[in-house]
Amino acid sequence: MIQTVKLSKLRLSPINVRTAPDEQLQIGPMAASIEAKGVLQNLLVTPAKKPRGTFEVFDGGRRWRALRLLADRGTISETDYDVPVMVLTGEDAELSETSTATNFHQLKMTPAEECRAFQHFIGKSGDIDAVAKRFGVTRRFVEGRLRLAALAEPIFEALSKGEITLDIAKAYASTENREKQLLVWNTYKQSEVTADTIRRVIENETLKASDPIAILVGEPRYRAAGGKIDGDLFTDGNDRWVNPEIAHRLAGEIMENEARRIGEETGLAWIRPIASNYTHNAAHGLYRVILQSPELTEVQIARLAEIAERRNVLELEMQEPGLPEDEFKALDQEDDRLIAEAEAIENRPPALPDELKAHVGAFLVLTPQGEMRLDSQFYSEQPIVIEKPAGPVTGEDDPARDSTRRDEEPGAGRIRVAERGSSPTAHRPEAVAPGGKPLSGRLYDELAIQRRDILASCLLAQPALALDFALFVMIDARMCSAGGASDSAARYGTTIQAMGPQDPFVGDMPSSRARAYLAEAHDGLDAAWTEHDSEIERFEAFRALDDERKANWLAYIVALSLEAKPGLSNVQIPLHNRLATILEVDVAGWWRPTSENFFDRVNKGTILSLLHEIGGPSLTARHASLKKTEISESCQKLFAGELIVESEVKEAALAWVPNAMRFLDVPDGAIVDPFNEAEPNGLSDDGGALPTAEDEDVLDAVEA
Repeated sequence: MIQTVKLSKLRLSPINVRTAPDEQLQIGPMAASIEAKGVLQNLLVTPAKKPRGTFEVFDGGRRWRALRLLADRGTISETDYDVPVMVLTGEDAELSETSTATNFHQLKMTPAEECRAFQHFIGKSGDIDAVAKRFGVTRRFVEGRLRLAALAEPIFEALSKGEITLDIAKAYASTENREKQLLVWNTYKQSEVTADTIRRVIENETLKASDPIAILVGEPRYRAAGGKIDGDLFTDGNDRWVNPEIAHRLAGEIMENEARRIGEETGLAWIRPIASNYTHNAAHGLYRVILQSPELTEVQIARLAEIAERRNVLELEMQEPGLPEDEFKALDQEDDRLIAEAEAIENRPPALPDELKAHVGAFLVLTPQGEMRLDSQFYSEQPIVIEKPAGPVTGEDDPARDSTRRDEEPGAGRIRVAERGSSPTAHRPEAVAPGGKPLSGRLYDELAIQRRDILASCLLAQPALALDFALFVMIDARMCSAGGASDSAARYGTTIQAMGPQDPFVGDMPSSRARAYLAEAHDGLDAAWTEHDSEIERFEAFRALDDERKANWLAYIVALSLEAKPGLSNVQIPLHNRLATILEVDVAGWWRPTSENFFDRVNKGTILSLLHEIGGPSLTARHASLKKTEISESCQKLFAGELIVESEVKEAALAWVPNAMRFLDVPDGAIVDPFNEAEPNGLSDDGGALPTAEDEDVLDAVEA
């Protein structure tokens, strides 16, 4: 039954679940509402033990606080104001449950309040499912709040006061180890860090359940060996194995047994297991054994010719102006398939002669899916030199198969150093992505435009250089009879007549710092002279500007004249590169690769090759099992310096930009082949020690 009680007779019950500060409970707006409309819903109270005639509010704490605020302001009188209430009696636990259930479906309680409430009821009954059902939530939700309630006290207190977000608190609760929570808390509590950062730091000394080693070992075997698992209730499939040393020991035993079995089956000299999908570091000091691939069949030769012809057609079709995006994508995908097919034909797997098996070995690797696989590359601990077979050998001097020839000491035979990769010199370096795959035409166009914008932004700060450039182009084009505007643009990389550059048609461009800087520069120009009606008035007004303002306009106009690239060809403009050298352009300071402008535009293999390039196999292994979208998001943070990684990896990531964004300036007359390696370490023309696998040179293995 509803009755009224004077405000002065009411006080807040200690069992009321509302404990957050007034500003979080929005008491001010509530007071304004009550002042305008009165108390629309009764409070739940219970008789107080002392003094008699008073009541404790166990539900309606916000309304009571709002009424107290109005009384403190003098808006209402606490001795005269009648408050509608319902008087209930019972045990504290019953009343607290009533308060929790009522508040749960009104203004949402803070996470800290929910934690304490659920903790209270679980402590009474121990039945998580019953509590979850009673309050209309899932068991996982209740378990999550209980995990938060078990946070180290300073962290839970910060959550209660609103000093950290719920996501940050969940990141700390990703481990049940309070000591680890406090260690990270004391390090980062004064820093502006994300939940992802906190979670990553906590995970450093644990092993993901999705790690290849964990998949290989399996949870039952790991637990049987005494390993413990730290369940993360806030992210699916992200349980952590807190005893990684146990998992590594078990994985080692499994892989050693498999290596022993394969060795007995194949007759190889040795099989070495490594818990990684990359053999580069493990091959340190060994010699690669390169075996001859079978000769191409007539069918394969004909197919390669068909592929080359079809790719030429595709290239022309993809350059058609106005080509719809879906058609371009389909053509690009077909081109990728043809490239892969051609590479598969050209890289035919070689066969290992029986007489070499006793002298070579291979690595047993662990794939990102936790599967053991024998690597296809063979190695030897000593160089293998074989006498040449008598008589001519077909294709022996084919330059496509022999990149370098050197004669060793008398009687030692000839060593042939093979080319690296399938055929990287078929593409200019700036048009090739990490891993050797050519960039798509559209992506190269986009990167060319963004690269041009960076150069233009840097040129803005050097009006004198812009003037030198403009005068040189105009005079040199006239003296050398460069031809029409298109010919001049291709030669000098500028439309100095102040016409807009003919950018490749790529649709909407990703936002960039350089493009925003160019827009800001325009807004800072003195443009009052442009407000006149006639050309003569505008000309005279422009003439009245001082030299500095004119120079700023000159720099701006010259900067906006820069072409992204010469016509349809995917090459750089040498004069642009020279300007960039003079300006000391730091491309990495202006442009960082993001999901939008790069990682979403290349395939997963390219990204993994890039990760291996800047961080080695360990960095690649962390990403290899992720989906393409997850790798892209992670790389965007990594290359922006937002992930916690080793200092050398962070430095390499912050400095990396694709070759298509670099200004590859070279001295006049010099020809640079980026794939032409220096002389291999330890291998000279006069004969000497052979190179090892770490030098990236490959030795031909012929019959010993």
